[in-house]
Amino acid sequence: MKMFDLTGKVAVVTGGNGGIGFGMARGLAEAGAQVVVVGRNKDKNRRSVAEIEASGGRALAVEADVCNGDAVHQMVKTVVGELGSINILINNAGTTVRKRPEDLTEEDWHQVIDTNLTSSFLCSKACYPVLKKAGGGKILNNGSMLSLFGSPWGAAYGASKGGVMQLTRSQATAWGPDNIQVNCFLPGWIRTELTEQACKQVPELNDKVIARSPVGRWGEPEDLAGLAVFLASAASDFLTGTAIPIDGGFSISI
Repeated sequence: MKMFDLTGKVAVVTGGNGGIGFGMARGLAEAGAQVVVVGRNKDKNRRSVAEIEASGGRALAVEADVCNGDAVHQMVKTVVGELGSINILINNAGTTVRKRPEDLTEEDWHQVIDTNLTSSFLCSKACYPVLKKAGGGKILNNGSMLSLFGSPWGAAYGASKGGVMQLTRSQATAWGPDNIQVNCFLPGWIRTELTEQACKQVPELNDKVIARSPVGRWGEPEDLAGLAVFLASAASDFLTGTAIPIDGGFSISI
């Protein structure tokens, strides 16, 4: 369907070399976009690009620390120099520190806030003039179900993801006149490296997630692909400033 066709579009995905980011990047490539995988790990970037290209997609890897403003500007300059423009930005880079609030160090706090929230601010700001010059575009920000409710083990993470949701709303109101739609997706329990670590720390977590989820399973990175294509395509041109849970119903269940 033409409204979901991303042929000719350039999509930058931070943290696109694994987990949710890779699932979304692969979905965008399947819809026709030229995908730019941005991450600090050169080997993971290379493997992700190779896998996308092996499936018939087009991909480029750019090594960058998205918590550093100068590195972000250089990343955008590189992408525009190589591919001519940017039409889609997915701010997906993320991390967590699983500690109670009283046990968090200042270093823990800044690591999580900078990776999850500051990077979204920096990348969006750097891409804004490029998107505007292109006549508009799409920004997708990775929130979390912890944008909606709290966890005793996720104070810094929840604060960062609540901030991402509010940043999304501010960007949507500011950049709507420039034909830039900004939306936030709120993943639930998705099987990634981060959640595998959580399962090791909390052995009963796997069964609890399945029991509470109406769909009766964990999410997989590829479960995010359809939403990414929708939010990045013309099909969502009248949708902006939203926060969309994609969690198998976890956040509505008791």
